Amino acid sequence: MDFEPSDKVKRLEGQVREFMDREVYPAEAVFERQLNEAPSRWQIPPVMEELKGKARSAGLWNLFLPESELGAGLTNLEYAPLCEIMGRSAIAPEVFNCSAPDTGNMETLVRYATPEQQERWLKPLLDGEIRSSFAMTEPAVASSDATNIEASIRREGNSSYVINARKWWTSGAMDPRCKIFILMGKTDPDAPRHQQQSMILVPRDTPGVTVVRALTVFGYDDAPHGHAEVEFKDVRVPIENILLGEGRGFEIAQGRLGPGRIHHCMRMIGVAERSLEAMCARVKSRVAFGRPLADQGVIREWIADSRMEIEQSRLLTLKAAHMMDTVGNKAAQAEIAMIKVVAPKMLLSVIDRAIQAHGGAGVSQDFGLAYAWARSRIMRIVDGPDEVHKRAVARVELRK
Repeated sequence: MDFEPSDKVKRLEGQVREFMDREVYPAEAVFERQLNEAPSRWQIPPVMEELKGKARSAGLWNLFLPESELGAGLTNLEYAPLCEIMGRSAIAPEVFNCSAPDTGNMETLVRYATPEQQERWLKPLLDGEIRSSFAMTEPAVASSDATNIEASIRREGNSSYVINARKWWTSGAMDPRCKIFILMGKTDPDAPRHQQQSMILVPRDTPGVTVVRALTVFGYDDAPHGHAEVEFKDVRVPIENILLGEGRGFEIAQGRLGPGRIHHCMRMIGVAERSLEAMCARVKSRVAFGRPLADQGVIREWIADSRMEIEQSRLLTLKAAHMMDTVGNKAAQAEIAMIKVVAPKMLLSVIDRAIQAHGGAGVSQDFGLAYAWARSRIMRIVDGPDEVHKRAVARVELRK
């Protein structure tokens, strides 16, 4: 495995880093100020659309989407260092039109949607004109086992499906630009276990779709993107809104969640790098007990442990990306599962050390570490909890 970036990737890396330094980092405070000054936190700060326009003009747009002429022509391995850089800022992925859940939804539409579905939904998503949401998790069941999902997608004649469901952690549903849900539910409860579920496109403005409430993560609302509990009550959509066909939901989920999981890991490495940099800057600038914190042995252990853990996680991420490119997502299942467990734990450890090194400042709103920790903790649950991924890894080992 050769992880040396190509000249093309090195050029893009330089461009993304330069854009982040020049445009994104200075805009973080502007974004937050505009969000707080708006009449509602569920409005889009104008600086975001300005940044998106600049990124698109610079050719730094839709850098994901391997195996598709609609993207930048990068493999998963080539995209990894770029995604890592974007992950350093909470607002950066959207700037480059590379943010979740839109990336996963766009990959789903590229792979499984009809030309008509792609024209209506994929094109405006690729253009950054709308946003989307993925409705899978339900409050009434343990959704770590997707066969538990109870959402009903009932066919009525040859013209429509009627959907009844209550979903939550539907990320992006609070965003006023969210125009489409990809919803997973049961079309045939009596079919074999993994053929009961289907995925269907539900326009946001369909009668019967109600956002019940916004959900917070450790008190953070993640506005204006947000996460929501959503009710679908007698929601009627055309029969052509089904993706790929009835009973194909698990097949689609495997194709969608693999790239989504590894993208999260790539971004987490970026957060970890920025947190380590913050820790190093802090301990070099503060004096305690007559000498800089950086001279304390325990602090140096924190720094060393953090660097080693980041490098280990990066290597496993790159290996998983390489396998996805060379042998396919299914064959890379164990590697994707492993990094989805390893990366969040690594990140939480690095951020925790950075918080400790900052003292009381670390848990305040001034340094962003508390928010980074809250956003990162949920990654041990998002796209499958640690325990499910460990179960998958163990199954592979036992088969050997």
